[in-house]
Amino acid sequence: MKAPLESRRFDPENWPMLVLFVLLHLACFAAIWTGVHWRDIALCLALYALRMFGVTAGYHRYFAHRAYKAGRVMQFFLAALAQSSLQSGALWWAAKHRDHHKYSDTELDAHSPRQHGFWFSHMGWIFNKQAAAADYERIPEFMAYPELRWLNRHHWVPGTILGLSVWLIGGWSALVVGFIWSTVLLWHATFCINSLVHVFGRQRYLTGDDSRNNWLFALLSLGEGWHNNHHYYMASARQGFYWWEVDITYYTLRGLERLGLVSELRDPPAHVLAGTRAVSAEIKERLARELARRFDAERVVRRMQKRWVELNREHRLGEWRQQWAEQLASRREQLAAVVHAELPSLDQLYRQARRRFARTPALEEVVARARELLAQSVMARLETVPVRA
Repeated sequence: MKAPLESRRFDPENWPMLVLFVLLHLACFAAIWTGVHWRDIALCLALYALRMFGVTAGYHRYFAHRAYKAGRVMQFFLAALAQSSLQSGALWWAAKHRDHHKYSDTELDAHSPRQHGFWFSHMGWIFNKQAAAADYERIPEFMAYPELRWLNRHHWVPGTILGLSVWLIGGWSALVVGFIWSTVLLWHATFCINSLVHVFGRQRYLTGDDSRNNWLFALLSLGEGWHNNHHYYMASARQGFYWWEVDITYYTLRGLERLGLVSELRDPPAHVLAGTRAVSAEIKERLARELARRFDAERVVRRMQKRWVELNREHRLGEWRQQWAEQLASRREQLAAVVHAELPSLDQLYRQARRRFARTPALEEVVARARELLAQSVMARLETVPVRA
């Protein structure tokens, strides 16, 4: 069973990866000596776009979500193109991403900014052994292909071949500006989907996590920035659900479909676009707990205690501690009614929920469950904290 992260520390065995990561960032400054030419900048943009397509269409929409179909040769090409971005193997990437969706923004999500902060969610998790571990049982359909397993083990091969080819053809400036610059830019644009796009943007749909739609990152990532859409309906090859939501990866896949290279691209059905898709019980419970935590149960307890003390003084009712024990023992239902009267109203909870969550028919259920959880929390405290007379 998956366990929460034991720590967010860097693991020493990841030194080689960290050294390479830092060196590639530092190598960007080698442009001071190699010079920067317009052809190098054009190459940088072209390699960025081509490999970003590999990340979004290959790693993500094909291997992680099977949002369309491809033949065996095409899927190998997609894996190799994605891995030319130097973001590890396609099988590892897909397994990690399926894990992310299962536990999104909970304590079991290795790269959640809510749980672990910006820097760890952005890139720190890559250098943490537990956070970076992949469960390959999540992708049994792709583990059946020996060529994909080989490519996953030797995930550095496509990127190395591409880098050497750029150097042989274009020289040092092409290597630094065209290849290395585009690689570093590609890394951080991809990482931002895990970090910043779970913080900044708008939520159209209730997904139970912090995924957002962000038009800027949608442009930078060729469509991945429509992240809330994607978390609401992961099976879609189209992540920009409406015509004004630019999704360059989807347009390119449609072109490849016309050429017969891919097939059966999935689009979001009408009930998904309308936002009327059923919300799972697990997501409702997660949202209800989050909403309940936004109200202070301890404050309700203190308010009740204060009122009971005032009542005691006004009517000179004695032996409150004994009456308190009797209430808890024999009049629990009556006490529960009193507690509910002291809780925030359903309207107050609903207003908070509307500010916090996207609209959905399930929101009323979430609000009712949140009030129930809050009442349980108050009752639990009342049973352990005596009234001060």
